[in-house]
Amino acid sequence: MSTTQNKHVVFDVVGTLISYDAFFTALETRLGSRLKASNIGSRIFGYAWMEAGEKEYTYLSLSANYTPFISVFRSIFYRTLWQAGITSPRTFATDEDREFLISAYRGLTPRPGVRECFERLERGGYKVWCLTAGDVERVNGYLVSGGVEFPKERFVSCDEIGVGKPVASSYQFILDKFPKGEGEGAREMWFAAGHMWDAAGARQCGFKGAWVSFWEKEACLDIFKEMDVIAEDLPALADGIVGFSGKQ
Repeated sequence: MSTTQNKHVVFDVVGTLISYDAFFTALETRLGSRLKASNIGSRIFGYAWMEAGEKEYTYLSLSANYTPFISVFRSIFYRTLWQAGITSPRTFATDEDREFLISAYRGLTPRPGVRECFERLERGGYKVWCLTAGDVERVNGYLVSGGVEFPKERFVSCDEIGVGKPVASSYQFILDKFPKGEGEGAREMWFAAGHMWDAAGARQCGFKGAWVSFWEKEACLDIFKEMDVIAEDLPALADGIVGFSGKQ
């Protein structure tokens, strides 16, 4: 198989191809005034809730007790309010508030430039894949709602694997779907993410890493060490990957 047929870019989805903006807007609308009265910003609460959710999801996965992310996210809502300084979380907010916010999380939309990014990669000879911690129907729905059609056979969920990123076997699962290379350098594999830990984890498993800065802003390379491509938006990320390949 030729190298042009065996070049792959795997994307993380939520946070990378998909923006959190709708979630933060819903959070401000629903709880913003209540949080402000307690000197808590809605954005920092939302960030803490998502990050704590990812931590618990990952720890459950590492302990061989894999639980879908959205279930973890729902469960820790009141705990996160407590940690934010709300002394009576179940008086401060209700299950209806929580479900409103989770519904908003289920209604996220694509970031600018997703389609253009995919088109540039495909013109460069790359096959595009997605690997998500969410369920395929929900997360692929984010793309479809923004007019981005994506083949389901190249959309992989950690729910299917039974282990979450950045566990090595989650990256290996999708690596095993690629055709084997013919000769040295015949297979080119990239992992692209807006979370540095994700791109860095994939690099440890044989991928080249590409990181886009619009979510985390700071690369923190003092702890993540190296990254092959860093860009400010998705089309530039695609150009960086294609350009990197052309220099080899």
